[in-house]
Amino acid sequence: MSSPSHAGVSRRDLLKTSGKIAVASAFVGMAVPQVYAGEGNNIQLAAVGCGGRGTGAMENALSVKNGPIKLVAMADVFDDHLNSSYHSIKRGFEKQVDVPEDRRFIGFDGYKKAMDCLKPGDVVILATPPAFRWVHFTYAIEKGLNVFMEKPVTVDGPGTRKMLKLGEDSEKKNLKVGVGLMCRHCDARHELHKRIKDGQIGDLLLLRAYRQKNVEAKEFSLPNKDPNLSELLYQIKRFHSFLWASGGCFSDFLIHNIDECCWMKDAWPIQAKASGGRHYRGSYIDQNFDHYSVEYTFPDGAKLYLEGREIPGADQEFASYAHGSKGSAIVSKNSHTPAGCRIFKGQNLNKRDDIVWQFGPNEPNPYQLEWDHLIDAIRTDKKYNEVKRGAEASLVTSMGRMAAHTGKAVTFDQMLNCAHEFAPDLDKFKMDSPAPVQAGPDGKYPVPEPGRKAKREY
Repeated sequence: MSSPSHAGVSRRDLLKTSGKIAVASAFVGMAVPQVYAGEGNNIQLAAVGCGGRGTGAMENALSVKNGPIKLVAMADVFDDHLNSSYHSIKRGFEKQVDVPEDRRFIGFDGYKKAMDCLKPGDVVILATPPAFRWVHFTYAIEKGLNVFMEKPVTVDGPGTRKMLKLGEDSEKKNLKVGVGLMCRHCDARHELHKRIKDGQIGDLLLLRAYRQKNVEAKEFSLPNKDPNLSELLYQIKRFHSFLWASGGCFSDFLIHNIDECCWMKDAWPIQAKASGGRHYRGSYIDQNFDHYSVEYTFPDGAKLYLEGREIPGADQEFASYAHGSKGSAIVSKNSHTPAGCRIFKGQNLNKRDDIVWQFGPNEPNPYQLEWDHLIDAIRTDKKYNEVKRGAEASLVTSMGRMAAHTGKAVTFDQMLNCAHEFAPDLDKFKMDSPAPVQAGPDGKYPVPEPGRKAKREY
């Protein structure tokens, strides 16, 4: 195998790691060498997961202006995903891409091979379906790598408990970890958050969020008709359709609205009540509801009402709003960016004469800002670790999903301590492994049955 170029590398105090993460954890309390790239050093990048979001993350990483960055390794379980991503990235960033064929890895062990091409202090992108996040993050910590991981970072209670522990381990190693909740890096939302905290709209009593769209990705699936595609790989390819792989469309799509609203409130909800259902499904065999309605309750009694819908032909809205005792605000008005943040002196968000503040017309792209902030933290050795917040945002999202799927109120603590692990032994998967969920005699997969299945989602 050819080795990635390390020209110009002179990192200070590199941590030499080996063995399992549990071994590293045994040295808590000892002096831990710092792991970061100095300003003059070339940061090397590996990508694990080369779908659309992984490719986007690579583009953002290679667009950072703060020092040299080079992509040196890629991994995926689908060769067509990897090849398409590689050629796209190579065209756009030819001088920054050095990924010959022997550093393009296919298979469930590809993540290890890709990370083995890096040195401590380099960066790995984790952008596979989120079920695999804790597996890949475990190895990244063992290797002393800084990490960017896509959201959500967990899909169930057991996974969240693992991720919270791994987050603590990564902090002890001084690793910098970004989580793809990019709205937290938006300049407009930051200014709005400050103004809400300063009391400009009074006490924050109600938040509303909507992601009511047409079919967006792979949330509705027909039976696998490809004889060359195994059941496991079919479910991974259609990961939005399977709760074990992604938390379904609820977790993968609605987490941004939930997270930005909780940020404005500076609190996580303590309980969720919800409803939802499936309509017009025809031959679709996925595990999703096509509409969700959730009432989240914060510790002070304030509410967040969330509406999600994936039904073609229905009205569409993709926005979040905040209502206080003295006024109201637009948190986001149409998708993620530009946010179009505004504050109103009343509760009518359509009355332009009531606008008392709005962010300017030129909003920097938060997808790029999250990478600018991560790389700056690596180069200047700033404390930077978003794992706990990302895991908690993922858990709160799962809490609303479980409330809808079971028909029961679900608390934060109940979700965290839920025993239902969607994909046990996921870290042992091979290309010929059985899938975590199997179709019934009718060819359909188990779906949530609110009121009938109350302690687990399916």
